[in-house]
Amino acid sequence: MAMRAAFAKMNGLGNEIIVADMRGRADRITPRAAIALNGDPATKFDQIMAIYGSRTAGTDAYVEIINSDGTMAQACGNGMRCVVQVLATETERREFTFETIAGILTAREHADGQISVDMGMPRFDWQEIPLAEPFDDTRSIELQIGPIDAPVLHSPSAVSMGNPHAIFWVEDDVWTYDLEKFGPLLENHPVFPERANISIAHVTSRNAITLRTWERGAGLTRACGSAACAAAVAAARTDRTERAVTVTVPGGPLIIEWLEDDHVLMTGPAEWEFAGEFDPETGAWQRDGAALGAA
Repeated sequence: MAMRAAFAKMNGLGNEIIVADMRGRADRITPRAAIALNGDPATKFDQIMAIYGSRTAGTDAYVEIINSDGTMAQACGNGMRCVVQVLATETERREFTFETIAGILTAREHADGQISVDMGMPRFDWQEIPLAEPFDDTRSIELQIGPIDAPVLHSPSAVSMGNPHAIFWVEDDVWTYDLEKFGPLLENHPVFPERANISIAHVTSRNAITLRTWERGAGLTRACGSAACAAAVAAARTDRTERAVTVTVPGGPLIIEWLEDDHVLMTGPAEWEFAGEFDPETGAWQRDGAALGAA
């Protein structure tokens, strides 16, 4: 068995997160280990945030993001808040710069414990999202679920927040739609060559959105930070809202601001649950010195 790595089980508004300390190690967390950890109710997660040592001057760490099915993710705003809380507790610092495969992100912890993450700039070009075919205007693309003359969902906005998103706008309660049924079909639709996060959004005022998300590689989630950012940007871009909104996900509210420099700032909480150690190869893990999980 490989030397175990420390981890913290956390959540960001119910988005289940494992923050894994991989600093000083050359190995990576295998898909086998991720699937095993997700298969245990105690360590079930939406994303693993694996912290590695800095690879680029001026950054504090490189963060690799792994979905519960073992695939890689480009972005996870709720997970980044959890990483900030871990490192802020460890270092007593409040501001950090991270590198991910989606680019450089900055974040800071506020005095009240809320954490802001600069999620970078949204991308709207069909090739950058990416989509499988050209769309001149990604504020609304041709895609629907249901009968052609009476679709249940249709004409989503498409945007990348480092990962691809499709946001379906509805005029009623987002809970009336069977996202557990539609989500997998839409995530894997041929128009999304890298799959996509699928959201249902209801604009309740010029400054408020209610959102549910089927997360690519993870399924139904209580919170998806990048989806909240994507929905806020798409709502402002289609003149449904202002550029600063409260996005209420099943886990609670996130404050999203699309700033004048085009960056998207997300603010919300992070919550610690417990700590332990795990084997990055197999997923076997323990808490408080007692072996509780094995692959």
